Amino acid sequence: MVLTGTLVNGLAIIVAGFIGLMVQNIPEKMKTTVLQAIGLAIILLGLQMGLQTEDFLLVIGCLAVGAVLGEWIGIDSYLNKLGKWIESKLKPAKSGESGKVAQAFVTTSLIYVVGAMAVLGSIDSGLRADHSLLYTKAMLDGLSAIIFASTMGFGVLLSAIPVMLYQGTIALLATYIAAFVPDVLLEQFILEMTAVGGVMVVAIGLNILGLTTIRVANLLPALPVLALVILMLSLF
Repeated sequence: MVLTGTLVNGLAIIVAGFIGLMVQNIPEKMKTTVLQAIGLAIILLGLQMGLQTEDFLLVIGCLAVGAVLGEWIGIDSYLNKLGKWIESKLKPAKSGESGKVAQAFVTTSLIYVVGAMAVLGSIDSGLRADHSLLYTKAMLDGLSAIIFASTMGFGVLLSAIPVMLYQGTIALLATYIAAFVPDVLLEQFILEMTAVGGVMVVAIGLNILGLTTIRVANLLPALPVLALVILMLSLF
């Protein structure tokens, strides 16, 4: 089935997230240190992704245009409102905990969808029914979900929803993507998308460390902008 890899990925996040919640009652100092370690590791991952670009000006330009569009649309605000609405339906917010579900939901959703594995794995699932890459991603996402859920809470489990929607859509459209997009163009997009996503991952890491309050979700339009620019450049 085309969506097998996507469903396994989503279930891995949910199951691993529940495991993480079971070990949530750890000392606050330890939780803080673990979260800081995660933030540092995420920054390192983002730098590794970002340095893969072959055109820094393209990355900068797409991020700038994407930021303008994202702020105009208010993507970050909508995602946070969604997270807080879900939080309000689950349980009354305790003192000092309001917004934690929304923060965990937005943060982990972005981490799980901006990488190249999500796109490549979904395309493989859709074209060849080869789910091996998404199975690998499911394992990695699951391991990180245990850590995230133990430190950030229930909102991590909710990130399975955008992951399945995003990857499922790509898998279902994979046949059309392959028919109309040359392999060379697709490879260039994936390379530069990895770099653009890497910048977002660095921003997520900085936010986790509490050094910044970057509205990373508002940078997401940089990805379709990048696809459009690469398509236009290929025509001229």
